[in-house]
Amino acid sequence: MSASGGSGTAAALRAQSAAHSAHNYHPLPVVICEAESAWVTDVDGRRYLDMLAAYSAINFGHRHPRLVAAAQRQLERVTLVSRAFEHDQFGPFCAELAALAGMEMVLPMNTGAEAVETAIKTARKWGYEVKGVPDGEAVIIVFDGNFHGRTTTIVSFSTDPDARDGFGPYTPGFRILPYGDIEALAAAMDDRVVAVLAEPIQGEAGVLVPPSGFLTGVRELCTAHGALLVADEIQSGLGRTGTTFACEHEDVVPDMYVLGKALGGGIVPVSAVVSSSDVLGVFKPGQHGSTFGGNPLACAVAREVIAMLSTGEYQERSAKLGAHMHDRLNALPESKVREVRGRGLWAGIEFADLPGREACERLADRGVLAKDTHGSTIRLAPPLVVSEEDLDWAIDQVEAIVRA
Repeated sequence: MSASGGSGTAAALRAQSAAHSAHNYHPLPVVICEAESAWVTDVDGRRYLDMLAAYSAINFGHRHPRLVAAAQRQLERVTLVSRAFEHDQFGPFCAELAALAGMEMVLPMNTGAEAVETAIKTARKWGYEVKGVPDGEAVIIVFDGNFHGRTTTIVSFSTDPDARDGFGPYTPGFRILPYGDIEALAAAMDDRVVAVLAEPIQGEAGVLVPPSGFLTGVRELCTAHGALLVADEIQSGLGRTGTTFACEHEDVVPDMYVLGKALGGGIVPVSAVVSSSDVLGVFKPGQHGSTFGGNPLACAVAREVIAMLSTGEYQERSAKLGAHMHDRLNALPESKVREVRGRGLWAGIEFADLPGREACERLADRGVLAKDTHGSTIRLAPPLVVSEEDLDWAIDQVEAIVRA
């Protein structure tokens, strides 16, 4: 009998998935059926410590009681009306998220990629209507190693062959520069640049932290050239790095935040662009939208997420446990680990001679779930509610596979 009392063994369920699901992912051989806090259970009853947290979508752990309760309350009232009508959760959600970000207006969507697409449209429209760039000539600067999603427009400026190759023709209007190179950015700024789109820390690239002062320099250049600084904080935001937003580590305030993942509390997909009224005010009715974006259920859950973040408890926990995690990871043998990168409860571990996929398979055998990226690197991003004891146990498992 499986842990769910349900529909088969792990092998049978994996075979069913392989036969009927498009092979756009290569998951580890684990079939999860239950989860609570930082732990998940597979169909055969084995427990694993989740050290990925769905790429930061589960910052508050699986099925956090406050978030489940918020969802249940809303499920008993109304879940969807579309934006053709108002509902009682929408205005409060927008106001509370704007306040959390220190901004004025919110444009809600569903997924992170939708929010990035929204930010691109916003920046272009602002560029034409406010900055005065000739129609069709707007340029948005991005950085190599970026990951902002997998829509056709977004993969047009990806430098990852797996994400980009085979999906052309590509959308024009983007200029790709080396990540962290402020001199290259200074040379690339001109009157057609409407925005610089950047991850404060590049997650998919291996949790790459830019050189100190880079974000500050980007902010200064955007201000000097009348361009928008758009911070993609879909993975790095909402407590992951020990602050509400990763931009805070350099006291940088962007013109636009792009948020997602953790905003939905691991229950529903919620994303948003948050900015000033001068920027988001360029939209008029009918020019952008989403049937599900800003729906009552999403807003109710996201409001509870915002309330939890407003106490500062989770940011403080991420900073404290993150410092402990990095202290331990930095003590791993230099002969086995080339580099440990990251901030807060977010780390990229680059191995010297161990493929990332193999490292994750070995960790799964030991009861720890993590995700590889770009060859020899794995990412650790445990839920912010993980206990110090469980975190230490997970790092013990990392140390064991390193020394094996």
